[in-house]
Amino acid sequence: MSYRFEDLHVGMRFRSPGRTVGEADVMAFAGLTGDFSELHTSDVYAASSQFGRRVAHGMLGLSYAHGLMWARTGELREIAIAFLGIGDWRFVGPIFIGDTIFVNYVIAEIRDSRSKPNQAIATFDVEVVNQSGDILQKGRKSLLLSKTPLAAVAASAA
Repeated sequence: MSYRFEDLHVGMRFRSPGRTVGEADVMAFAGLTGDFSELHTSDVYAASSQFGRRVAHGMLGLSYAHGLMWARTGELREIAIAFLGIGDWRFVGPIFIGDTIFVNYVIAEIRDSRSKPNQAIATFDVEVVNQSGDILQKGRKSLLLSKTPLAAVAASAA
């Protein structure tokens, strides 16, 4: 289901589908970013860490959270224009290999765009949680929205 702008309101809650973080995800992210920290790549090293086992990169969790919120749910696909930013993001707890993460998010603020009257900015309070409901990451994300469904905008421009 995709919402229209007029359907949205402050306090509206969403929950993403889950995504299990696997060994291949962590190693691919290490290769992509060049972050081969032993906490992520070595069972022996991680066993002696404060976590007792390997953890996924925090930025991997943040990246997956973004994809789970906007791409996988499709709830805002007709009105989402652009991701604007992140505020007050915190890495609260580790994401372990094998954890399934979900994203809980609520609309904290919606305001009209100052420069484009047919657009608005929505700010979401976001929590990334694991299968047990433990909060692993949290913060705010902002999204630029169209007040008119994008399919209608594209059709009228043709």
